[in-house]
Amino acid sequence: MAKKYMEIMTTPSVAKAQEQYFGQSLQVPSAENDPLGPEENEFIETRNSFYLGTVSETGWPYIQHRGGKQGFLKVVNPKMLAFADYKGNRQMLSTGNISVNDRVALFLMDYSQRTRLKIMGHARVEDARLHPELVHAFADPEVQRLVERIFLIDVVSFDWNCPQYITPRYTLAEIEEVLTPYRNRIAELEEELRRVNGGG
Repeated sequence: MAKKYMEIMTTPSVAKAQEQYFGQSLQVPSAENDPLGPEENEFIETRNSFYLGTVSETGWPYIQHRGGKQGFLKVVNPKMLAFADYKGNRQMLSTGNISVNDRVALFLMDYSQRTRLKIMGHARVEDARLHPELVHAFADPEVQRLVERIFLIDVVSFDWNCPQYITPRYTLAEIEEVLTPYRNRIAELEEELRRVNGGG
């Protein structure tokens, strides 16, 4: 677990809850921001979705799903992430929240491998109309016309969670990869059966 993550998350009220249930609280020293490493980079670059958490100016948390082509969440460098934001339902909740409180949390899941990565950071949102260079940098050519904003996230820290209680789920592509050899073998056996029965 990255040190900065626990420093951020272990507030006085959290420490008090730890003491209530476990008899003592975690001792968390002050730490520098934690840059992303090769393991985190690889995991991020192979995701096709994540959840983005922001907080409104009235104190309410808001969680939004973000999805796209594998690797749409870009690792700019060990301390920065970016992704293109497309035309949607026009509610602008995440964008509005970030304009008054730039703290964000990202929750990345790999259900098939029962792995999850949490990232804390500070975000800013840039208007695509004013920054075409960012659109070209962070969106594939075929979808650039749909981009309205670019989200840039300065990474503060991260944490890997254990796989406990994650129910495995698989994408259609993952299921197809497993089934294809069996389908090919069935087709071979069916063809062989036709030959044996004099049908081909």
